[in-house]
Amino acid sequence: MQYRRLGSTDLYVSVLGFGASPLGDVFGTTDQDEGARAVQLAIDEGINFFDVSPYYGLTLAEERLGKALEGRREQVILATKCGRYGIDRFDFSAARVRQSVEESLRRLRTDHVDLLQAHDVEFGDAEQVIHETIPAMRRLQEEGKTRFVGITGYPLKVLMRIASAIPVDSILSYCRYDLLIEDLDSVLMPFAERHGIGVFNASPLHMGVLTERGAPDWHPAPPTIHEAARKAVSFCREHGSDLSELALRFCLEYPRVASTLVGMSKTSHVRRNLRNLGETDRELLREVKAILEPVSNLVWPSGRPENQDEATAQGA
Repeated sequence: MQYRRLGSTDLYVSVLGFGASPLGDVFGTTDQDEGARAVQLAIDEGINFFDVSPYYGLTLAEERLGKALEGRREQVILATKCGRYGIDRFDFSAARVRQSVEESLRRLRTDHVDLLQAHDVEFGDAEQVIHETIPAMRRLQEEGKTRFVGITGYPLKVLMRIASAIPVDSILSYCRYDLLIEDLDSVLMPFAERHGIGVFNASPLHMGVLTERGAPDWHPAPPTIHEAARKAVSFCREHGSDLSELALRFCLEYPRVASTLVGMSKTSHVRRNLRNLGETDRELLREVKAILEPVSNLVWPSGRPENQDEATAQGA
């Protein structure tokens, strides 16, 4: 396992991160005991970054992860979030931030997290996040409830706007660097590197698009993306390969982010992901990228209109 420094912090995170949302039955019912075994195996194999949120499974993911980490909490870098509590439930107020963290710490069975993140900030008022949410998170940092503070979201513009106005230690975005899109590299990374901010790349499979099974019904990407992905899946299958493995290797090789987060809830998930810590088949990658080129760098609307990226309309 390789480790990279998270921005200007003293945290060194595994290049493969454990996304804990599946522990909350977000992608279908999971077995709690098998989920715990997956967490234990991940730690044994050197995965040290675990990311969760009270939103995932409406607190279920935090509860299960907390139980699975008992006795091994000090071996991991633990991140959770605040601000989002349901599909349409957001509260970025200082009072709710404090309440949320206290609740998360109880569920996670710890007295602190290593990273506290404001969750999906594009659904909130950016001015409130700047002047109320992050200052409240910094007060919790001063109290020892979190070591560092970050923000997460899909649109890159609002993430950079917030981080320009008030210092943050990390930024997490998803579906912005993978086989279908690379604007995290051209837009966010230069900004983050100038400001010493660590970056997490989440959803390397484009939230299920780049898999044999395909994306869930709720996926917000336009139909053209799903169609192109199905062609890429078929091409890989015909050549004795798996598109999801190619997609994961492509992201894990990307050196500018601190960690790539992958959802896991089974030991088989952990083993499969670990196998993909290797070199990408360059010829296969070139051919798959050519198949996906007509729909590359398309994005969808997310959050308040004023927080969306300008390119959104092109892909919706």
